[in-house]
Amino acid sequence: MADDPDTPRSRPEAGDPDASQPDLLTRLKSYEGHPAAVSATGKDPVNLPMIRHWCEALGDAHPAYTGPDAVAPPTMLQAWTMGGLSGHTGRSSAYDELLALLDESGCTSVVATDCEQEYLRPLRPGDEITFDTVIESVSGRKTTRLGTGHFVTTRTDVRVGGTLVGTHRFRILKYAPTRAKETPPRPRPVVNRDNAGFWEGVERHRLLIQRCTACAALRFPWLPGCARCGGPDWDTVEASGEGTVYSYVVMHHPPFPAFDPPYAVVLVELAEGVRMISNVVGTPYDKVRIGMPVRLVFQSYDGDLTLPVFRAAEEVVAEEVVAEEAVAEEAAV
Repeated sequence: MADDPDTPRSRPEAGDPDASQPDLLTRLKSYEGHPAAVSATGKDPVNLPMIRHWCEALGDAHPAYTGPDAVAPPTMLQAWTMGGLSGHTGRSSAYDELLALLDESGCTSVVATDCEQEYLRPLRPGDEITFDTVIESVSGRKTTRLGTGHFVTTRTDVRVGGTLVGTHRFRILKYAPTRAKETPPRPRPVVNRDNAGFWEGVERHRLLIQRCTACAALRFPWLPGCARCGGPDWDTVEASGEGTVYSYVVMHHPPFPAFDPPYAVVLVELAEGVRMISNVVGTPYDKVRIGMPVRLVFQSYDGDLTLPVFRAAEEVVAEEVVAEEAVAEEAAV
C-alpha cells in the first residue's frame, strides 16, 4: 500500500522536484484525461495454463479455477493486459511524456504504491481482452519517507466483446529520493572497572578470559567474582581463538543504526569451554550453521574501534596457506 503522504509543503525546500519549476504542477495536470492506451488487445486470450501457473504461485486451490467450467481468478485482471517487453500496439505517447517530464524535474525513482480493481463478470478461458487506459490523476507535490514527488494514477477499463468486465486503477509514486544519511558509527561498548581489562586486551589483539585463582574456573563475560566458588580473586588466560558456532539468530528487524540487516548474531563456544556473543564476518548470514568451526579475528570499525569477531575457520586456513606460499615464493627468488 502507499506511504501516507504528508500534506504538501507551502514553501519548497532545497532538493524539491518542484522548487525550480513553479509551473511544473500545471504541466503535469495537463496530462490528466489523456489516453495511455487505446483499443489495446491482450497478448493472449484468457487461458488455463496461465490460470494454473497463477494459482500454483499463490497457493490458491479453489475448485472454481480448474475443470471444464473454470473461470480466471478475479485478481488476474491486470495479468491479461500486460504487454511484456514489446508493449502494446494501442499504447499512446502521453504516459511516456508524463514520466519523462517527472524525470526531468528530478523525480527519477518510481515505486508502485497500490491498485484498485472492480470486477463486473468472471473471465473465462477463450475470452479475448481489449482495454483502454487513461491517465486519471496526477497529485500535487507529496512528501513520503522515500522522498518528494507525485502520485500518478491510471485507470484501465477491460472489455470482452465490447462489454466492460472490470476496471483496474494503478498508482505509482515518481519521486526524488531522500538523500541517504551518513551511516552512524558503530555503538561503543560500555567499559567499566569490571571489564576494563578485557577491552585493554582487545586493543592489543588478545582475547582474555578470567580465571578464578581459588578454583581455576574460567568465566566469560567478565564478572567481579567467581560464580562457582564466590572467590573474588582472579587472573587471566588468553584464548587460542579456536571455536565453534554453538547457536545463532538472524536479525531482520528492528533495524539498528550502523547495522545492515539481515545479519547473523552468533554464540561461539571457545575451545576453552566458555561462550561469547559475536558476529561471523565474511560468511553470508544464510550460510552460518550450528557447529561451524570459526577462528577469532580482530576487526576495526570507524577507525578507532576494535572488536573481537569470528570468521569461518576454513577461510582463515585457506588465507594462511596462500600467505605462506607467497612468502616461500619470495624467499625462493
